Amino acid sequence: MRQADSRPSRRAFLGTTGAVTAVGLSAGCQSRSDRPDRSEAPAPAPSVSPTGQYQAGITLPQPAQRSLLAVVADLADGVSVRRLLAELGEAIRALTTGTDARLMGLEPGDLTVTVGVGPRLVRRVDPALPGAEELPRFSRERIAPRARGGDLLIQICAGDALVVPAVAAALLERAGDRIRERWRQSGSRGANVPVERGVSAPRNLFGFVDGIVGPHTKAEQQRHLWLAGPAPVAGGTLAVLRRMELDLPRFARLSVAEQEAVFGRRRATGVPLSGGTIASGPDLGAKTPDGRYLVPADAHARRAHSAVVGVGLMLRRSYSFDQPAPGLLFISFQNDIRTFTNTLTRMDASDALLPYTTTTASATFLILPGFDAQHPLGSRLFR
Repeated sequence: MRQADSRPSRRAFLGTTGAVTAVGLSAGCQSRSDRPDRSEAPAPAPSVSPTGQYQAGITLPQPAQRSLLAVVADLADGVSVRRLLAELGEAIRALTTGTDARLMGLEPGDLTVTVGVGPRLVRRVDPALPGAEELPRFSRERIAPRARGGDLLIQICAGDALVVPAVAAALLERAGDRIRERWRQSGSRGANVPVERGVSAPRNLFGFVDGIVGPHTKAEQQRHLWLAGPAPVAGGTLAVLRRMELDLPRFARLSVAEQEAVFGRRRATGVPLSGGTIASGPDLGAKTPDGRYLVPADAHARRAHSAVVGVGLMLRRSYSFDQPAPGLLFISFQNDIRTFTNTLTRMDASDALLPYTTTTASATFLILPGFDAQHPLGSRLFR
């Protein structure tokens, strides 16, 4: 999505993920046997509580919902950040419980809304806090000024694609003229592929399983994902959003073996080229009898490997889109921004995947700690 595709009007109907299904050609022309059996309609997805130690939409639900809309905005001058966030938190609680009339009767199901604040707002509180640092610039970027940075992130995810734009419209109406939208991106996830017990990951538009490696256990999440302190940010995390257009035609001209060499994994199974299972870490020292690395030196699985980079793990919730060109909204969560910046710096030097991508939007946010009725959203940071 280029600058011309951003939607400055907060009243615009959001998202492109909805679909309308024709039920019949004319009223009264259906026989009893042709009528849909409503008893066979799928049950709504289990609800996800918006309150607690952590915000929903990061580790919960698992697997992640199929549809997403990310809205990035700036705050108008003189706006009370504390009041705005508290009101958004109230609206999120009403929307996720289905008590907000602006849902138009839709069941919220597994709806989650995740809110983060950008570096400018964090620096107002304390420049030393996690989240106060802007992202550096990297190669292969074509980013309009409007699509870089931002004060506020609203990430909306749901299994029902119709719920997403209805929730976005309600939240932006609640925010009113206090925010000015910078850019937005909707996306969807493909069918999930089992990785290990309780963990699955979708395929991306290149056909490869995306998001295999990450902090999946609670111990790993405590170590690599959640901020432990200082107190105002404890229970939060750091998010990076990178919208990338993908050169699918050029990638598709590669043979399957060449595509697998780019990623360092088998396309069909997700198994590393060094062998094992999809959950196996690649054996970066494994070689062929003639001395070549089984996982090539410039393969994505090697260049982005946390042990090679010397950083922690990042949790990814990436979504694919097709307008205005095929692409991927890369979203990573980590408790140290260097997990992302050091990884991309190393990839910039020589990663076989990057030549097939062009980044068109980029931002980072402090995802606020969890909230509840007694502790409004953002109240611990903005006192």
